[in-house]
Amino acid sequence: MKRVGILRGGKENYDFSIWEGGKLISYLRENLSQKYKPIDILVDQSGVWHIAGVPASAGDLLHRVDFVWNVAHQNFSKLLSDLSVPEIGMPRNFSHRSSALWKKEAESLGLKIPRSIILPLYQKDFDGERNRYAIKKAKEVHEKFGAPWVVKSLMPSDMGVHVANTFNELVDAIEDGVSHGEGIVVEELIPGKREEVHTVSGYRGEEVYAFPSSVGDLAKNLHQHLGARHYLKSSFVLHSRLGVYLTDLAFLPDLNPNSNFSKCCEQVAARPRDVIEHILSL
Repeated sequence: MKRVGILRGGKENYDFSIWEGGKLISYLRENLSQKYKPIDILVDQSGVWHIAGVPASAGDLLHRVDFVWNVAHQNFSKLLSDLSVPEIGMPRNFSHRSSALWKKEAESLGLKIPRSIILPLYQKDFDGERNRYAIKKAKEVHEKFGAPWVVKSLMPSDMGVHVANTFNELVDAIEDGVSHGEGIVVEELIPGKREEVHTVSGYRGEEVYAFPSSVGDLAKNLHQHLGARHYLKSSFVLHSRLGVYLTDLAFLPDLNPNSNFSKCCEQVAARPRDVIEHILSL
């Protein structure tokens, strides 16, 4: 039986990774317990490691797990690599691209990126009084591009996704990001047909398998370009005149029974658990 360490927590993206990691642990216990034993690896917000609920060091992973599914931050990837612990997670160096470089890369793949402004985590010493911050930042966004806007967390989070059609709604959405202690991104809302495409490395005999979609080839090319080692969900908006926009990426399948991932599996006579088992087998 393989021991799968589910790495969650850490100083960044703590709450979301705790939640998602917990769901993954439960899923493996309920669906794949005959082949895989999930082991909870939690890094608290002080940086203390815990393995199966007991304080430990990162070096203990070598003797406790066969590989790790990293649901925490990508920053842990280098440590896991240095320890020679195999990892499922984001592509290496994924978050190190500048926005200008990423836009150029996307264009080379036939994709467009919505215009956006990144608002880092609010800091009083740098950003001034909080009661004026959201209004000030909303003005900066409005000067760059008009409504409607999409406002969401920079990293996976329990913060909701806002669609703002007026300046006041934009202010409220930015304030919500501050309340959640999140860095946020404000994007222009592109109208059109929305599609989520799931791609998996080495599935069903293909180098990159794309679940059926009108933009499956674009998703495959993106999967390879990013160096996604296991799984990628690409979210697109198809505009009849302006082309195909890439709006979001995710590297962990949504394991809820009614998720788009689960429904796509059903459409091709695959069980979600079989796809997850394939990812683990890689």
